[in-house]
Amino acid sequence: MLNARVLVFALLISIGQVRAHDDGDRKWVASWATSPATFFNYVAPAQPFVLMPGSPIQYVAANIQPDLAFPFPNATASGAAAVDQTFRSMVKPDLWGKTIRIRFSNVFGTTPVTFENVTVGLQDYSANVVAGTLVPVKFGGKRSVTIPAGLRPEARVFSDAVQLPWVDEDDDIAVQGRNLAISYAVKGNSGPMTYHSGANQTSFITAQGSGDHTGDLDAFAYEFTTTSWFYVETVDVRAHPDTVVVCAFGDSITDGTHTTLNVNDRWMNVLSRRLHNAYGNRVTIVNEAIGGNRVVPPAVANATSGPAAVDRLDRDVLALSGLTHVIWLEGINDLGALHTTDSIKAGYQNVVSRLHAAGVKVYAGTLTSALGIYGVPFPTGDNGTVAEAGRQVLNDYIRNSGIFDGVEEFDLATLDAVTGNMKAAFLPNSQFTLLPWDYLHPNHAGYNAMGQAVDIAPFAPRHQRDRDSH
Repeated sequence: MLNARVLVFALLISIGQVRAHDDGDRKWVASWATSPATFFNYVAPAQPFVLMPGSPIQYVAANIQPDLAFPFPNATASGAAAVDQTFRSMVKPDLWGKTIRIRFSNVFGTTPVTFENVTVGLQDYSANVVAGTLVPVKFGGKRSVTIPAGLRPEARVFSDAVQLPWVDEDDDIAVQGRNLAISYAVKGNSGPMTYHSGANQTSFITAQGSGDHTGDLDAFAYEFTTTSWFYVETVDVRAHPDTVVVCAFGDSITDGTHTTLNVNDRWMNVLSRRLHNAYGNRVTIVNEAIGGNRVVPPAVANATSGPAAVDRLDRDVLALSGLTHVIWLEGINDLGALHTTDSIKAGYQNVVSRLHAAGVKVYAGTLTSALGIYGVPFPTGDNGTVAEAGRQVLNDYIRNSGIFDGVEEFDLATLDAVTGNMKAAFLPNSQFTLLPWDYLHPNHAGYNAMGQAVDIAPFAPRHQRDRDSH
């Protein structure tokens, strides 16, 4: 009888260990995300020029994107394709765990794309991967996957669950803040490549015809760099069921224009640090912004600014695993496109009603200054005064309409009340330091101020709220 009891006890322990290994008490939550905006169009970098012999060199705006004619030698103004080559995209999970999955997207493609192999590993430096961390990724148990093209559900594909044996615990301190290297080898000709242009993160590409280098630990085959993310869209992690998932939604000021390349100093990254300091591994925040994005259509067709917020909400936001909250900062580009404030307000109402219907809370960021003593890059009158008037109307609506669950005062955190611009310390560019200030995008200090302006209390996980209430 005693031996039988011991056997039953051992069996129960074994079942418990299996269940723990299977993450049965966990749920999928988004840990990193980006918004595909269009298919890649090759644009040759602008070159300095001389107006006439002997005249000074005329310089043009800089671009952090390398000349992608080298990894894509077939690139033309109408697009480019990957051909038998490998991408190694670097992404920073906001929350680590033992079990992840990855979603790829071909929504802006016109032909199916095939990845003959996909792997993940911990970035060492450059395109190098830490030895012992490279893990294969499968789709329906297979190493290869073909993703259909077009605006349909099948054009977005999740991988199988991937076990990361080198991650010890949730948000393991050894990997916290590190980048995940996602490598995928395109087989044949990809056709137009779905991508997010403004990654502000360096990733890597091998030469055309070089084949599958997803298993490489070193950077040698990854000759070319890019500051865009191609195909990869989401990284989910198995996390505690109480985990709060926050989506930062909007335009370039959320996407991170004029942040410091590879530093992850967007306002949502600053907020991420505060959330994790307060709530540990029970919260994650992801970024679904696109530079140049608008609240309402018309949007510019096939532009890197992507579809308008009202059109991309289902795909980019509501489809996020475990979504609970959204912080939305958007509208300045609509003013620049001469959209009326009434149409933008209607867009706010549309998006908020759909998020609320899904049980998601929405917090609106007040629009930061775009006044500028040299004007803003919008056709809105002298010194951007028309855009400024519209901004004041929208901010009044955001603060007082009552449609939002809360308001984040990004405007007050960054405004110089005397000049109407952002505070002087937030204006010099952290990137492209020799370019004129644009009076629209904050620098490192400005994004830091925005991230610190958010009240984190509404994003507390349930156990924290229950503890605080007692």
